[in-house]
Amino acid sequence: MDQLALLFVLLLGAVVSVPVGDRLGVPAPVLMTLLGIVLALLDFVPNVEVPPDLILPLLLPPLLYAAVRRTSWRQFAANKRPIFLLAVALVFVTMACVAAAADAIVPGLPLAAAFALGALVAPPDPVAATAVAGQLGLPRRLVSILEGEGLFNDVTAIVLYHVAIAAAVSGTFSPWEAGLDLVLSAVVAVAVGLALGWGANKLMDLLGDATLQISLTLLVPYASYVMAEELHGSGVLAVLTTALFLAEYGSDADDVMTRLAGHTFWNIVDTLVTGVAFGLVGLELHNAIRTASGRWGELLGWAAVVVVVVVLVRLLWLLPATWLTKRLHARRDYDEDIPVSWRETVVMWWSGMRGVASVALVLAIPLETDAGAPFPSRDELIFIAFGVIMATLVLQGLTLPWLVRRLGVKADTDVEKEFAKTLAIRASQAAKRRLRELEKSQDLPEELSEQMLRRAFDIGVRISPELAEDERREAHRERAHRAKRVRLIQQEMLSAARHEVLAARSEAGADPEVVDRVLRHLDVRSLR
Repeated sequence: MDQLALLFVLLLGAVVSVPVGDRLGVPAPVLMTLLGIVLALLDFVPNVEVPPDLILPLLLPPLLYAAVRRTSWRQFAANKRPIFLLAVALVFVTMACVAAAADAIVPGLPLAAAFALGALVAPPDPVAATAVAGQLGLPRRLVSILEGEGLFNDVTAIVLYHVAIAAAVSGTFSPWEAGLDLVLSAVVAVAVGLALGWGANKLMDLLGDATLQISLTLLVPYASYVMAEELHGSGVLAVLTTALFLAEYGSDADDVMTRLAGHTFWNIVDTLVTGVAFGLVGLELHNAIRTASGRWGELLGWAAVVVVVVVLVRLLWLLPATWLTKRLHARRDYDEDIPVSWRETVVMWWSGMRGVASVALVLAIPLETDAGAPFPSRDELIFIAFGVIMATLVLQGLTLPWLVRRLGVKADTDVEKEFAKTLAIRASQAAKRRLRELEKSQDLPEELSEQMLRRAFDIGVRISPELAEDERREAHRERAHRAKRVRLIQQEMLSAARHEVLAARSEAGADPEVVDRVLRHLDVRSLR
């Protein structure tokens, strides 16, 4: 099997793991990691030869962009305190505790290298957390916090990792320079992200065509990441900023086709890239096995200690942080998402899985220092890091669904229905206001006005049937039933038309382009 065949196996696994995971109740990223582990243990499967410095630029931009599309800047702003406690403060604390533990148990490990290990295992993976949490029906507030933590903690951890690696390679360290690098990296990233977001938004208006606009959205995250990295900024934060800007300002309410096609396109990208990313995590087991040759007992012991530190630090940090957030929330009535019970706090704790970012960072550890000596304890650091990744991703990923069911943590459907009802009322009222404006500007027949008024009411009822009174609800059901029959008949008629047009494609003298254009017209009619 060569590298290209291995890539196709991972892509196929990414597609198949979704329905299989749904049937087994196992998150798809965990299944893909297990598939990667199985492939890594097969002799005929080659080692992955992706340069470590390309893993983050290739995988993270589309994954982050897809994740941000599901959220908004308002949500981040409202949850800034929980996100700060998890994404910034917890990363610092985890890094320090892991560095202390590694320095104590690994003989001859320099403190800078220990801090590098702490930085690369500190951030829970944003893709793993959101992919797993999204399939479990968790309360939206928990998913929001996990998304915010996952998106921002990589920024903090990657900058700290680079500072620690630079100290280990050069043998010198300046806290002031490190702090300045952290600030400058964030400023450059935000500036690049905003500039590219604004430019992409303007360019989308010029492109017009849905295909070209969606193509641009695939290029923009990569451009944002690479440009920020070239200017010594945080590529992850730049992608995050660009995606938030476009989510806030790049959406045209009337551009229905672009929105529908873009949603489908990014679902496909998210599924495939996520599957490949976690398949690579499992495949990199080759490196850990090669490192542990003849030293399994010693290295497994070190890895187990660091795993315990990582898991316990998250729990011991979450308990007081959640308590403090609740007190401030109750005292000042902040509009933010917080865990409302100890059960939700436990689920947040167990959702701290490590993944793609940690793999990329550990593989990017340099081979040598500036003095030409081998990087201190590089093989040991790689094994310990993979121990943490595998233990948290596989063990926590497999047991998280059971834990969620056992604790009874689930989404508050009543709140979601109430919000949907509110949006339905607003949508219906907006339609009625526009109808009144058209009645004033145009001479609409009374019969047409009444018909349109009923349709304006139906807009809200179709979103939330609870809006209608019992009698009107029954009338709406009857109309909906008739409309459904009409749609079914129309679908059958359009299906016959499509089959006829498609059959003409193979006839002698038929112009395929004309056939495709007619077929696309029928497809759009079917979609409507």
